[in-house]
Amino acid sequence: MADPSSYRPKPGQIPDSPGVYRFRDEHGRVIYVGKAKSLRQRLSSYFQDLAGLHPRTRTMVTTAASVEWTVVSTEVEALQLEYSWIKEYDPRFNVKYRDDKSYPSLAVTMGEEFPRVQVMRGPKKKGVRYFGPYAHAWAIRETVDLMLRVFPVRTCSAGVFKRSAQIGRPCLLGYIGKCSAPCVGRVTAEEHRELAEEFCDFMAGRTGAYIRRLERQMHDAAEEMEYEKAARLRDDIEALRRALEKNAVVLADATDADLIAVAEDELEAAVQIFHVRGGRVRGQRGWVTDKVEAVDTAGLVEHALQQLYGEESGDAVPKEVLVPALPELSGPVVQWLTERRGARVDLRIPQRGDKKDLMATVQRNAQQALVLHKTKRASDLTTRSRALEEIAEALGLDSAPLRIECFDISHLQGQDVVASMVVFEDGLARKSEYRRFQIKGFAGQDDVRSMHEVVGRRFRRYLAESLKSGELTGELTQETDGEVPAEADDRPKRFAYPPQLVVVDGGKPQVAAAKRALDELGVTDVAVCGLAKRLEEVWLPDDDDPVVLPRTSEGLYLLQRVRDEAHRFAISYQRSKRTKILKAGPLDTVPGLGSTRKQALLKHFGSVKRLRAATVEQICETPGIGRKTAETIAAALAAAAPPAPAVNTATGEIMDDAEE
Repeated sequence: MADPSSYRPKPGQIPDSPGVYRFRDEHGRVIYVGKAKSLRQRLSSYFQDLAGLHPRTRTMVTTAASVEWTVVSTEVEALQLEYSWIKEYDPRFNVKYRDDKSYPSLAVTMGEEFPRVQVMRGPKKKGVRYFGPYAHAWAIRETVDLMLRVFPVRTCSAGVFKRSAQIGRPCLLGYIGKCSAPCVGRVTAEEHRELAEEFCDFMAGRTGAYIRRLERQMHDAAEEMEYEKAARLRDDIEALRRALEKNAVVLADATDADLIAVAEDELEAAVQIFHVRGGRVRGQRGWVTDKVEAVDTAGLVEHALQQLYGEESGDAVPKEVLVPALPELSGPVVQWLTERRGARVDLRIPQRGDKKDLMATVQRNAQQALVLHKTKRASDLTTRSRALEEIAEALGLDSAPLRIECFDISHLQGQDVVASMVVFEDGLARKSEYRRFQIKGFAGQDDVRSMHEVVGRRFRRYLAESLKSGELTGELTQETDGEVPAEADDRPKRFAYPPQLVVVDGGKPQVAAAKRALDELGVTDVAVCGLAKRLEEVWLPDDDDPVVLPRTSEGLYLLQRVRDEAHRFAISYQRSKRTKILKAGPLDTVPGLGSTRKQALLKHFGSVKRLRAATVEQICETPGIGRKTAETIAAALAAAAPPAPAVNTATGEIMDDAEE
């Protein structure tokens, strides 16, 4: 635990101006990012008596080893820079809203020649209009199915569209009237785009004009005694009304607004957002987060606004945002939202009327989300904490291993030897940090030697990153292989953060190899253990007897999950390499022969067998193949032994099939 006075800036060093500051730990990792109207006042508050700090703030300042800051011109710039740095560095003491799913949206690809209506997830793309997000994809499909009667816009994939155009027949939706079939020319591109624009207008809330127009057309058809047409229009109107019923009117004045509500306790907070467009609830989403920093409701709202609108612009930012509490500096937040929308945005707390009633509904949803989340995770949070404490006690560690890295070796009878590294932080898998290795130092099967190589390579990269960032001084030794990245930026690298515990899949020999690799590099602050599969016993370096954890131990369960995940990741990598080798053909050995020319050769000759029998002159007849390349191909195929003929075991007949 660090003493904050050891890195406290000297009096007068901190400017009295707006800015953004970063706290770093002893390894140089950014652990907290904050902004301030006055850097001097804000940073000074962190270096008061520890007894007067909030427990979470006290944990942060004692974990940190340094602080730095960047001065900006305005508070809006500070807000933007804070969001960028939180997204880049992922600091552990900042509130970050995450959920376990990507909410689906109804998307219309207006950037294509023939716009398509579909369900989309993930980041937004240019040239696509989005509606939602929705809680469930089936809700989108039900709405679209009803609306296609009136707006028969294309919903098929590019492959289906191209196939229908080639054969001159539309798909089933074209036959039943739920697609205007632009693939076969029933409508022009301009007419289809007009349909897509009408679909978007209806989804955006401009519904009354379309229903009134259809009603007029229905009455006109009835007067003209075109009863079949009138009945079809009647059904279309009913379909649109059923689609509208799925998004009940909640605000009578056709308001465009987002309503944000927060439910919180001492440890966690849940945020719920209702997206209201045209007076109707068009989408809903929510997040749950751990309160890892000392933050009140206003601070949670500000973090939610950054998360919600940090990547948005234009109409994706509504005219009005209703919140339960205003951020401490609401002026810069409003200005930031206005800049992102390109028009004025109102940020306020609803006081009365329908908006206040709807906010109460959003608040109830947030409270229910928090209760549900705590029900699911209450035992899990307790279990993870207890598991880490049991591991620390069993292995004699000074503190719980918040970052655990596990290594495993995989091969097939000594061939294609690979290794995996998986990372668990706070007892949870962090898949973005997973890494794969190919064994390069030697050929053949030797798990102990492979483990020594992989652990050494991982920590050589760590030492190189530490030297580059200034944590270490001196010159690189031979062991680091000079692996210092050429880029001199300040971003965290793949191997920049050391674990508190290294787990290897194996027993005493593998543990000794990993420990020897660390000792050769001078790494002394990382614990090592191994988990042997036979009796699930934990081996420590230099100990003749293993540590046996109880079968009911949460610490043992966590080590097993880490080991099994490393084994799964290594096996999947080894299998993928094996699959590539099995798929390789004789043409893959020809240098300089790409996939395009391989396909051209197979298309020209029909099979590798016929290609092998061809002369150089015949090979030259293939488009794109010159004389020199043809000679190389002929020589490579002649050197490659043809496969043995297949034999029908029932009849003894030799099956002389052509190679594919």
